[in-house]
Amino acid sequence: MVQRLKKKGLRITPQRLAVLGILARSADHPGVDRIYEQVKTDFPTTSLATVYKTLVLMKELGEVLEIEFSDTGNRYDGNKPYPHPHLICTECHKIIDPDLDTLAHMTRELTRDTGFKIVSHRLDFFGICPECQKKGVASEK
Repeated sequence: MVQRLKKKGLRITPQRLAVLGILARSADHPGVDRIYEQVKTDFPTTSLATVYKTLVLMKELGEVLEIEFSDTGNRYDGNKPYPHPHLICTECHKIIDPDLDTLAHMTRELTRDTGFKIVSHRLDFFGICPECQKKGVASEK
């Protein structure tokens, strides 16, 4: 991500680096509020607008995938900035990236069968994660 900023001649501020670091280290697709709270611990004067602007910029550069949700707020993936499937817990809102080898095959098949030139896709599976299932079982007793 940093190399992409340098290549475009864009400023690399400490706050921007902090946002990028959070995205690179996070496996759970953080939302803006969580990124903002983490950045503020090291840079208390950082504004929410700075976080938003950094995310928009990185999305435009193709370095971050934005996963849009109308009810819980958008989440961001800096590790896999390309369309890929997600498992989403409807209880705790955890997001997991499953490995699905068949997705590339499905995309080729859809292109062949429909004539569409597929430029992007979104495939999300909603359910209840194992941790929330355990909590549900415990609360039912």
